[in-house]
Amino acid sequence: MISLTLIYLMSQPAGAAGGGQSNPMITFLPLILVFVVFYFFMIRPQMKKQKEMNTYRSSLKKGDKVVTTGGIYGRVHEVKDNYIMMDAGGDVKLKVDKSALLKDPSADE
Repeated sequence: MISLTLIYLMSQPAGAAGGGQSNPMITFLPLILVFVVFYFFMIRPQMKKQKEMNTYRSSLKKGDKVVTTGGIYGRVHEVKDNYIMMDAGGDVKLKVDKSALLKDPSADE
């Protein structure tokens, strides 16, 4: 059986049971752990993905298959600093900002 004293001590706040001050590091430890988990599972993978996309966009060359964020598939016709000219089929050429380009998944096949 659990004694009444133990139940009483468990129901009291951490500082009140011992009568002394609690360690500030132990108080902030859960918050620090949440931040570390958040960083390794959300922030770091997103930064890695963004770096990979920037590398891809800077290495585009004529003839590469691309798809825009709007869903338009085409091939790179001309590459400039901030944009590309994309051949969308037939006589259609589109001027597309590099930040609106995604890697075409069918280009690896």
